[in-house]
Amino acid sequence: MNQDIKESLNQNDQRYHAFWIFAVLLLFLFLPFSTLTLEQAEATDSGQPEMPLGLKSSAFHIPADNPMTSEKVALGRFLFFDKRLSKDNRIACATCHIPVLAFTDGQPVSTGINRQQGGRSAPTALNRAFTKRQFWDGRAATLEAQSVGPLSNPIEHGFTDNAAMVAKLNRIQGYQKLFTDVFGKKITVDTVGQAIATFQRTLLSGNSPLDRFEHGKDTNAISDAAKRGLKLFRGKARCGICHSGFNFSDENFHNLGVGWGHESLDVGRYNVTKKQTDIGSFKTPTLREIEHTAPYMHDGSLATLGDVIAFYNDGGINNPFLSPFIVPLKLTATEKKDLLTFLKMLSGEGWQHIKAPETFPQ
Repeated sequence: MNQDIKESLNQNDQRYHAFWIFAVLLLFLFLPFSTLTLEQAEATDSGQPEMPLGLKSSAFHIPADNPMTSEKVALGRFLFFDKRLSKDNRIACATCHIPVLAFTDGQPVSTGINRQQGGRSAPTALNRAFTKRQFWDGRAATLEAQSVGPLSNPIEHGFTDNAAMVAKLNRIQGYQKLFTDVFGKKITVDTVGQAIATFQRTLLSGNSPLDRFEHGKDTNAISDAAKRGLKLFRGKARCGICHSGFNFSDENFHNLGVGWGHESLDVGRYNVTKKQTDIGSFKTPTLREIEHTAPYMHDGSLATLGDVIAFYNDGGINNPFLSPFIVPLKLTATEKKDLLTFLKMLSGEGWQHIKAPETFPQ
């Protein structure tokens, strides 16, 4: 009898140990997947967008003093689309950065308060999370500074100063509550900039046909003409010298001769650095969604991509500060056509779902 009990206990003990060995093996087998799922959940909770194919998450810039949260993204979205963020309640950020136009406005130069016009085209707001220097002349060192810069511009949003803008927002109880919930303090110009910048970091374009061709290894993602255009882009046409990297921009400033010879010359980067060599230099824009962001150049002077290719093919406009990268290209008609076909392969996704809120804080 005692022997039977001992044998039964030994069997139970063996089954007990076998169970825990099996449990530990399962834990090690599924731990990486559990960790990945947790990281994905944390990214979702933080408000960080899913990164489309072709973009580099390592280059996605989030300042240490402005972490992303889904609540801050939602607040920034309200502010981005709210026309009350102007002196006369007629201009919002989205007035010049219209979602269906790839966050541009389709105009040579933008129109602000009292239908005043500036001298520059509205660049796309897409993929701004991958760069620090903002505006055509790079005068804003951060996306936060860019987000509030137009608010006190007399021909854009028209506030006398940032204090007037903050005072107006503070009169809206709904915004008072949202800023307190998100930042734990009252509305300031800094928190306005942080909220709008956080929303702008969700405006992404990737997973284009070119991304699927190069990163997804889909050899049929682009046509033979586009493949020839890609070779031209990186070779004879010299586009890749400045339109480099995953975002197709070196984030630097170059003089192409655009606007040279006009009665009033926009000196561009020179206004920021006061360096003579920067006269007439402007930031290299991303080429992602370039098919949808016409007209082109800082002054919107080139209506079509065909015009842009012709401009570069002629070697820009000669002037004392012309970039050494700009030379006549001698492209044939077929090569121009192939290059144009390639440029249209940079249209992707990640932004088309974004729309204005149906209601705003009251």
